[in-house]
Amino acid sequence: MKCHLLTAFAILLMGCRQSANHFKMETLQKDSTAISNALENYYFKGIYEGDVDALSQVFNTGTLLFGDVSGQPYAKTLDQYLDGVKHRQSPKDSGKPFKGEILNLKVVNSIAIAEVRVKMYDFNYHEFLSFHKFNERWLIVNKMISDIKE
Repeated sequence: MKCHLLTAFAILLMGCRQSANHFKMETLQKDSTAISNALENYYFKGIYEGDVDALSQVFNTGTLLFGDVSGQPYAKTLDQYLDGVKHRQSPKDSGKPFKGEILNLKVVNSIAIAEVRVKMYDFNYHEFLSFHKFNERWLIVNKMISDIKE
């Protein structure tokens, strides 16, 4: 009798573990999809069109931006960055090619890193965007960029 109870308990436990793993996989997929959608619909679109309102939807208010552009150090607050976007000719209006692509995405619980490439004007930016999940919304909390040669 004890053997049957232990076997039943082991089978039940394995089923619960498989169910928990399935739930984690579904959650990971939902989070990855949400981040990808935020990048495509707000980040890349906002950069391309010069749409500060769209960009504001994907950035946390305290976001900082660091990196290098044309070999020069780059450091801005979110407000400085958005002001620059607002007062420049958008890639869309410039007529020059633009391409935003997601290279890699890693999600761990409520944090994530997106590795993206943005080609615009005469630049080829390699970026690492740190995300955090706030009230079921994924927002960029840090942006690091480097202008690379092709």
